[in-house]
Amino acid sequence: MLRVVLLSILMALPAAAQDRAGVERQFQAWLEQTIWPRASREGVSRGTFDAAFDGVGLQWELPDLRPPGFPPPAETRQTQAEFGNPGKYFNRGSIDGATSVGRQMARTHAGTLAAVERATGVPGHIILAIWGRESGYGRVDIPHDAFRVLGTKGFMSTRADYFTDELVALLQIAEAGHAPEDAMRSSWAGALGQPQFMPSSFLNYAADGSGDGRADIWRSEADTIASIGTYLARHGWQPGRDWGFEVAVPESVSCTLEGPDQGRAIRDWAAMGITRVGGKAFPQNELPGEGFLLMPAGRNGPAFIVTPNFYTLKDYNMSDLYALFVGHVGDRIAYGMGDFEGRWGNVGGLMRSDVAAMQRALQEQGHDVGGADGLAGFKTRRSIGRWQEASGRPATCFPEPGMVAALR
Repeated sequence: MLRVVLLSILMALPAAAQDRAGVERQFQAWLEQTIWPRASREGVSRGTFDAAFDGVGLQWELPDLRPPGFPPPAETRQTQAEFGNPGKYFNRGSIDGATSVGRQMARTHAGTLAAVERATGVPGHIILAIWGRESGYGRVDIPHDAFRVLGTKGFMSTRADYFTDELVALLQIAEAGHAPEDAMRSSWAGALGQPQFMPSSFLNYAADGSGDGRADIWRSEADTIASIGTYLARHGWQPGRDWGFEVAVPESVSCTLEGPDQGRAIRDWAAMGITRVGGKAFPQNELPGEGFLLMPAGRNGPAFIVTPNFYTLKDYNMSDLYALFVGHVGDRIAYGMGDFEGRWGNVGGLMRSDVAAMQRALQEQGHDVGGADGLAGFKTRRSIGRWQEASGRPATCFPEPGMVAALR
C-alpha cells in the first residue's frame, strides 16, 4: 500500500522534479538562448563564451535555489549570525587571526596603504580589516567555479535577475583577459579574488595599485588594497571621520532610537547621557558630526554610536555585524584596542520563520519593520522595543522566543 501511495505522489510531481537531467537541459538552453545574446551584445566572443561553459553544469548544493518543476524546499533552521546570537560573529579565532595577520600586512604594505589613503581618504587599517575578513589576506581557498556558481544562481536562484547580470559581467572580465589563467574561482555567491568583488564591482572599482597598468585582484596585493580603497571612496567614505565608537547607553535612553534615519549630532547623544566606554571622550572633531545609535543585539549586547562611514562599510556587505567586525578589527590593528566592553547576551536561536511571524504581527499593529523577511534589522529591533514599551514591558529591542505567542 505504501509503495502505491509513493508511486502516486511521484506521478503527480512535474517531470522535472523527478529528473535533474531535464533541468540541466533547460539550463543549457537558457545559456544559449538568454545569456549568449546578452553577452554578445556586450562584446563577448563566441570562443570566450564556449570556453567559459565547457563542461559546466548546475551546482545543486548552492543555497536559495528554486529549480523549475521542483517543490519549494522545506524550511530549515537558520544558522547565519544575523538569526542567531550576534556574539558568535566575533569569535576569538576570527578576531585574533584577522588582527595579528593584519598588523603584519600593515608593516609589509605600509607604502601602498599610505598612498591609497592619500588618494582615497580611506584609512589603511580599514582596508586591511576588509581584506582580512573577505579572504584572510589572500590566504583562504576560493573553491568554486565562478561560471558554474553564477550560471546556477542566474538560472534558478531567488535573485535570478541580479545573478544573471553578474554572469554577463563575469563573461566581460573573461573576454578582456583581466584574470590570470584558471583564476575564475569564486565564493558560493560568485565573489572574486582577494577583495571578493562581485564581477560588476570589479568592472566598476578594480584599481591598479602596483603601477603596472593592470588591476589584478587575484595575485596583486597592491591592486587588492587599491581596489578596496577605491570601492569605499566611491561609495561615500568621509575622510577624517571614524566609523564609530562603543558606548554605554543609560536606561533613560530608549533602544528604539536606533537606526540610520534617527541621526543627530554626536554632541547631542552625549548630552543625553551616552558615553564612550573606558572613560574616553568623543574626539572633538566628531562632536558636531552626525552619529547614529546601533544596538545589534538590543539591550543584550554592546552598543555603539556610528558615523556615516559605518554605512559605507555596509555597502561592501549589507550586514550590521560585518561592518562592526571590520571597524573593530581595524581598531585593533591600528590602535591595539581590546575586546568590546559590552558582553553579548545569550540570545538568538530563533528560526527565521519565527522572526517573520513577529514582523507580520507588528505590521498588523502599524509598525514599520522593514518587511516580513525574517531578518532582525534595525527597523524590526526598534519596532519590538516600541511594542514592548507600549505593552508595559522592559524594552530589549531584540526578538525573543516568547514574543511570537505574545504578539498574536
